[in-house]
Amino acid sequence: MNTVSAKKISIGVLAGLTAALLLLGAGKQMSVISVLIIYTASALPILIAGLGWGNSAAIAAVAAGAALSSVLVSPLYALAVTLAALCPAAWLSHLANLARPASELGGPDHLLAWYPLSDILLHLCGLQAVALIVVGFVSGYDPEIVRQVVDVLAQTLAAQEPSVKMDPEIIAQWKVILPIMLPIFMGGMWVFMLFAAYYIANRIVNASSRGLRPREDVPSSLRMNRNSIFIFLTGLALSFFGGSLGLIGLIVVGTFGAGFLLSGFAALHFRTRGKDWRLPVLILLYLTSIVVGLPLLVVLVIGLLDTRKAIALTPVASDKSKSSDSTS
Repeated sequence: MNTVSAKKISIGVLAGLTAALLLLGAGKQMSVISVLIIYTASALPILIAGLGWGNSAAIAAVAAGAALSSVLVSPLYALAVTLAALCPAAWLSHLANLARPASELGGPDHLLAWYPLSDILLHLCGLQAVALIVVGFVSGYDPEIVRQVVDVLAQTLAAQEPSVKMDPEIIAQWKVILPIMLPIFMGGMWVFMLFAAYYIANRIVNASSRGLRPREDVPSSLRMNRNSIFIFLTGLALSFFGGSLGLIGLIVVGTFGAGFLLSGFAALHFRTRGKDWRLPVLILLYLTSIVVGLPLLVVLVIGLLDTRKAIALTPVASDKSKSSDSTS
């Protein structure tokens, strides 16, 4: 059982305060790359606290981070960062520490079965979808606001560069494309950032011998849960509707599509192992995906076609089994 102690609470509070300050710093950055890096780093303290010191540290981290965010900015901002970053990080650390005897799943008695990485990724996509939907409705997000922003940007560019004339047809196209792409992009980026933070935190905790969960072979075990396909297809169908249903569908497509992209890239890394041409092909794939974007559709299809559940197994150790937070 996970025992509560002053040390764990203190570590959690420190992690939450650090995460809140990092999130606040990310909002002051002008560079998109800087914002993404700092947002990813903001989840690390909570993930490390949860993976290394258990649920009590993670809960304390979420509470401290939410409280500081509310005081420094506003309750609405605190709600947004809590739903989108703090709570998902704490929940991922909780899931990662779940284990049960492998015999309960039909395996050997001397092994522990850890919560599957595919299900952790499913939870991450679902949490991000719910967070963005709630924050969007609470903040009053409206696609019309995005269209107005396009007009403002076009007017600003025309004022700064009078020689550059914006084609009205191009502006009209952006007004159609941007309200569709923004929810997808936001949902996908949050999934990518939080999974990257989870991966880094897991490596840090394992290197410090604090982690319970064994280090996994991500290329072979990172796949989406089969049930994720139905959620993704439902979101895709809803995205063709207008209004609130369409917005919900776009967010689901973005979050779960990012999950399938992650699993697709992992599958490609796994299938190209041992090949002489592996490195140049993977580099070319990543570069063309960033510049063109078209290869992402191929990776998405690979992720959709390769869905399974891989369970990590480790020998039963008395010290680890006693320190596990709970069983799944």
